[in-house]
Amino acid sequence: MSLAAPIVRPGAVLADLLPAAGTTRGRALVRDAALVLGGAAFTGLAAQLSVPVPGSPVPVTGQTLAALLVGTALGARRGVASLALYLVAGIAGVPWLAGGASGMSASIGYAVGFVVAGALVGELARRGADRSPLRTAAAMVLGNLAIYAVGVPWLAVALHVSLAQAASLGLYPFLIGDAIKIAFAMGLLPAAWKLVGRRVS
Repeated sequence: MSLAAPIVRPGAVLADLLPAAGTTRGRALVRDAALVLGGAAFTGLAAQLSVPVPGSPVPVTGQTLAALLVGTALGARRGVASLALYLVAGIAGVPWLAGGASGMSASIGYAVGFVVAGALVGELARRGADRSPLRTAAAMVLGNLAIYAVGVPWLAVALHVSLAQAASLGLYPFLIGDAIKIAFAMGLLPAAWKLVGRRVS
């Protein structure tokens, strides 16, 4: 059995390096389905790392980082499918939204934003944005902005407050935590590519 390093084609994301790529279509579909399910479950698990923020209906959780990692590692198509599954199943009653919640809430807009962010960072990953620390940081910042672009206005409508008030409740308290998560991703994703042993510019 050959142990040669996998060939990394231009436009590949980390998930493309897993077994089944280049084999039969059926095996590739099974692999992709497993990745979609695994990404949703990973996001749901990370959402259980939840710390309430005094005065805000939005807790600090690990799901934002998980969603961005899922989108980046799986690519836009699988990432969107995975995060959409997380969202729809959570609304339908699976208790894997933040802190074990399910259904609709004032903060569900952030989970909708995960789907948008998954498409964005997944496409950026296909362009190599996850292979150096600085480019990874830029992709994560844009992904976070996409989440807030949906989550904050949704919060404003749900709570019947102004956008400025919604930002005070659901954006500003989380910026330091976001910076820490971005720093983590800056180390993790480029390191994963280095382990592969090849880089495509």
